[in-house]
Amino acid sequence: MRSIILSAVGLLMFCGASFAASPVGKYICKGHSPDGGASYTGTVTVVKTGATYQVTWLIGGQKYIGTAVGDEGFLAVSYKSGNNTGLALYGSSGDDWKGVWTYQQGTSLGDEGWTRQ
Repeated sequence: MRSIILSAVGLLMFCGASFAASPVGKYICKGHSPDGGASYTGTVTVVKTGATYQVTWLIGGQKYIGTAVGDEGFLAVSYKSGNNTGLALYGSSGDDWKGVWTYQQGTSLGDEGWTRQ
């Protein structure tokens, strides 16, 4: 758990130096599953919902829906699809976002980047 937190803090510090933009919008996402797993691509939509954000991924025909807290510099997202739940942390990188994620009770991290459309 400590390594996950340290990785997330490092990611946010790295990305925090970049110009920060609102996370609201549509993105192409590319990533890798934890443990050097398969690569994947899809789309992500972020919508402001009061003090939080709704994040929706479409990846390989599967929809993941998450609730995020954050601002122009970072997002912390709890997500669910069927019985799969997890946590993702993202830092802004200009208009784009870079992050790490894991499944519930995961022991390793996947990575994911969003490119604004």
